[in-house]
Amino acid sequence: MTFSSGIPHFIIISAEFITGITVNGFLIIINGNDLSQSRKLAPVQLLLTCIGMSRFGLQVVLMIQDVFTVFLPLYYQDTFYDGVILLLWVFFSSTSLWFATCLSVFYCLKISGFSQSYFLWLKFRISKFMPWLLLGSLLASVGTAALSITVDYPKTENYYVLRNATLRRTTLKIQPVNEVLYINLALVFPLAIFVMCTFMLLVSLYKHTHRMQNGRGLRNASTEVHLNALRTVVTFLVLFVLYFAAFMVNASFTIPYKSQRYFVIKDIMGVYPSGHSVIIILSNSKLQQSFRRLLCLQKNQ
Repeated sequence: MTFSSGIPHFIIISAEFITGITVNGFLIIINGNDLSQSRKLAPVQLLLTCIGMSRFGLQVVLMIQDVFTVFLPLYYQDTFYDGVILLLWVFFSSTSLWFATCLSVFYCLKISGFSQSYFLWLKFRISKFMPWLLLGSLLASVGTAALSITVDYPKTENYYVLRNATLRRTTLKIQPVNEVLYINLALVFPLAIFVMCTFMLLVSLYKHTHRMQNGRGLRNASTEVHLNALRTVVTFLVLFVLYFAAFMVNASFTIPYKSQRYFVIKDIMGVYPSGHSVIIILSNSKLQQSFRRLLCLQKNQ
């Protein structure tokens, strides 16, 4: 794969990077400003701040990887397996997925209309539990990242080395077992929780719509809340699954380095941390107004 073939990918990932840095930086700034004024954050504000910071870090790591991949491929091959970049990549990927799962749990408990006693018990206590859920997510991510740097990494089959200032291709033995992939399969757990919460919102919306049809047949505020939350969570789920699949393929080290498939996987991974946060802002009218004012698209009132 020539240098010029990586340029389209670099343009795409740069656009994703600029978008991600802007929207995630906004989430951090707007909630940091509220914290400085009121000296405290609501649970959902704390959650959005954590999401913004994890996505900001993930976007930076992905951008660093792509800059080295396109412009300094040999140096990237040498440094990636040293563990620093890989540690940050696994850590921010894991925190991003876990924090998104916490948000889906929050939506599910606050909006769903289930009347079971255990559900109501959780619903009224989720705000108090949120800091502990975030702490647990952080510890799980630290553990996953720490385990990831203790294993041996398989090399790609087409591994480039620089010898006597001439780029030559050599073939290295590929390890039959990818321990990195096995470790990161732990992220199936937050994905399963996310899918379950989305399903529960669907069931809740169906039951609510059925009750409305048996009544006057009019849509009320509760229906609108259900629909908005469902649109947001389903879009989250699509991005979540795409990123998770791309993350696992990338962690398997089976895609040839700098191949077209390698770049496509990287592009898919870059959509999630930027697109997910854009949807968070668009689904919240207060955040929308603040973001527009920040971009000077709406006059301060």
